Amino acid sequence: MRKAFGANGLRVVLAELSKRILLWHRVCIGVLSLFAGGRCETTPHTIMTYGLYMSAEGAAVQSQRMEVLANNLANVDTVGFKRQMAIPQARHAEAIEQGLAAEGSGSENDIGGGVEVDGTLTDFSQGVLRKTGAATDFAIEGRGFFVVDGGDSQRLLTRAGNFRMTDQGRLITQQGYAVLSQDRTPIDLLPNLPWTVGKDGTITQGATSIKLALVEPQSGADLIHAGENNFRSLSQALDVSQGERRIASGFLELSGVRPTTEMMEMIEASRAFESNVKLMQSQDEMIGQLLSRVLRQP
Repeated sequence: MRKAFGANGLRVVLAELSKRILLWHRVCIGVLSLFAGGRCETTPHTIMTYGLYMSAEGAAVQSQRMEVLANNLANVDTVGFKRQMAIPQARHAEAIEQGLAAEGSGSENDIGGGVEVDGTLTDFSQGVLRKTGAATDFAIEGRGFFVVDGGDSQRLLTRAGNFRMTDQGRLITQQGYAVLSQDRTPIDLLPNLPWTVGKDGTITQGATSIKLALVEPQSGADLIHAGENNFRSLSQALDVSQGERRIASGFLELSGVRPTTEMMEMIEASRAFESNVKLMQSQDEMIGQLLSRVLRQP
């Protein structure tokens, strides 16, 4: 049976392998200094630990991928959740990143520096809508985000429309944040009177009409996670135009996570992680055998 690594297990394995790398690094420096009259270079190429470093970086990247995928799977039933994707990217050798060598020079410093995670991206694709029939459930069809008051004058954006109403008639999120109107004021209704919601998100109760705030950032890259399935826009979010406002009352937008896809990527990342660990172990053994032979020489 293939061994499964949890998030904590991955950290323990990587920490132990990092200790082994540092140990062999120091041993190699000492041995090669002894046989080279103290004039050995301490670059990964010379001390033969370059492969260990590359494999360790590969394992670390796959570990981060698995953490992101695990978080996606944990939110498969979270209303309005948007899946995240870890983006691996090749990096230059350390000498090139420090400006000590030129890219494309063909030297030993131009053989690459492994791989790293260049942040995460959020997939804002429309999720499936499910009919609930609840009066306080709202789903956005197409573009836009609801606006809620996150406290401390902080406006947060969310696609999760599973709202609820307080005893005083205020519309709030599951976390207790007030849902804001287009005027950026909390939506307060009379709890004992019926009300309706139009397709453009206008709530009507008697002679009172309140329009839900529906905004979109100037760019998807402007959105950063603010916890609890909420986002914060780094730029000024703009109101969605009247003709593009489409809100379905009594519906919820489900999570954008597809369990089958996430599990397939999890298996792929797990196998890649284990392959890097095996490479590290093999290189560790080879370096150990080499040092043993060197130390046995008269």
